Amino acid sequence: MNTKKSSKTTSPDVVLIGAGIMSATLGVLLKKLNPAITISIYERLDRVTAESSDPWNNAGTGHSAFCELNYTPELPDGSVETKKAVKIAESFEVSKEFWAYLVENGVIDTPESFINKIPHMSFVWGEENVNYLRKRHAALTKHHLFKGMEYSEDKNEISSWVPIVMEGRDAQEKVAATRMDLGTDVNFGALTKFMFDYLEKQNGVALYLNHEVDDIDQLKTGEWGIEVKDRATRKSQKIRTKFVFIGAGGGSLPLLEKSGIPEGKGFGGFPVSGQWLVCNKPEIIERHQAKVYGKASVGSPPMSVPHLDTRMINGQKALLFGPYAGFSTKFLKNGSYMDLPLSIKLNNIRPMLAAGIHNIPLTKYLIDQVRQSPEDRLDALKDYLPDAKLEDWTLETAGQRVQVIKKDKKVGGVLEFGTEMVTAADGSLAALLGASPGASTSVSIMLDLINRCFREAKSKEWQEQFREIIPSYGKSLAKDGELAAKTRARTTEVLQLNASQLEEEITA
Repeated sequence: MNTKKSSKTTSPDVVLIGAGIMSATLGVLLKKLNPAITISIYERLDRVTAESSDPWNNAGTGHSAFCELNYTPELPDGSVETKKAVKIAESFEVSKEFWAYLVENGVIDTPESFINKIPHMSFVWGEENVNYLRKRHAALTKHHLFKGMEYSEDKNEISSWVPIVMEGRDAQEKVAATRMDLGTDVNFGALTKFMFDYLEKQNGVALYLNHEVDDIDQLKTGEWGIEVKDRATRKSQKIRTKFVFIGAGGGSLPLLEKSGIPEGKGFGGFPVSGQWLVCNKPEIIERHQAKVYGKASVGSPPMSVPHLDTRMINGQKALLFGPYAGFSTKFLKNGSYMDLPLSIKLNNIRPMLAAGIHNIPLTKYLIDQVRQSPEDRLDALKDYLPDAKLEDWTLETAGQRVQVIKKDKKVGGVLEFGTEMVTAADGSLAALLGASPGASTSVSIMLDLINRCFREAKSKEWQEQFREIIPSYGKSLAKDGELAAKTRARTTEVLQLNASQLEEEITA
């Protein structure tokens, strides 16, 4: 990635803070909608995708709610709630539409360099969990977005899907699994780099690496004044812009606080770190071909849902297990231990204290995770891989996540496990807070941002462009089964995700 500044300007139309999947997606969308727009992108590290978008720092599941059990909670009456799963599945289909557009228009040459077909599975054991999974399968498969999901309690069939998961398992143990053949693995780091490579070639776009935003204030004119420091030379400069997007992952909260917008008052952040066990034995890696998600431990955050995960990273097949959660006061993997203390302000201390009081099980869980020995981590792995040996796995650090804490009238403050878009009333600034499902739903999130913040979004010209980029734009893939089937068939073909098999399933 070069750092050429041929389009250098101190008054761009748009400033994007953070060089991850969100800024890349927004930048490409805006440049497609208005080729004349000028954009400056500032990243505090010396490369793009160095934080949450890096493939080693996120799940890479292509979150489509096929296998993530935390998106389908069991309600007190015993039924399974599917609304969130349907919404996420629909958003992921929209993301695939955008990525297919990038392939069709030459932004990305080879789809397999960032997206690959990998079955998504849920796996549980014990009678209570098996009953839950059976109900979840019945509830989800009533919806067309989950058509084709298989369910089995047959050990031989499950063994044919994931042999190493079943080897060495107690023959008397009751197990169940679901399998969705349409699942994908997404290297969001590679995808993001493709988009930044494209943006750097466009007139009016400048990418500044190793540049940190120190301050941000709204001027009397309504524009934003931004102070940016070159971390290499230590020199600062002032930037003026009409619109700011803060997409800096865990670093978004401190910048939102500096902006001073009323809409940002009361938000806090709770950082959660993570680790993976990475398999170092090729013969084990080759024998597993699936993303296998289980049920989270009581009190654990959603990002800690355990999974035995086949990944394609830089053209190489990998096998990861985890993540193991932990606690750090850093908001970024490359951040400062003072991030959390410095984020506490008068306007958010009550919500943060209230959220802490109401999440004591989470605190206990994180303390237990930090204290884990290698043998403890191996025991967790053995739930999914009974014959696992410690010497076949290496512990690696995953990404840092900051869960959103927001005001709540009833209890003072609540911990939110998801993403939160905060926008200024005048539409001149937007900040994205939170984590999962994040990257997988980035296109829907950025479309929502554009509609909130850009008046041109309602124009005939932009509406036509939206439909060219996202053919289903303005329609509901969750409600229109025929449209969803056609959309899925088209993106599967363009992204080379086994279209012929998909078409057979749709027409069966």
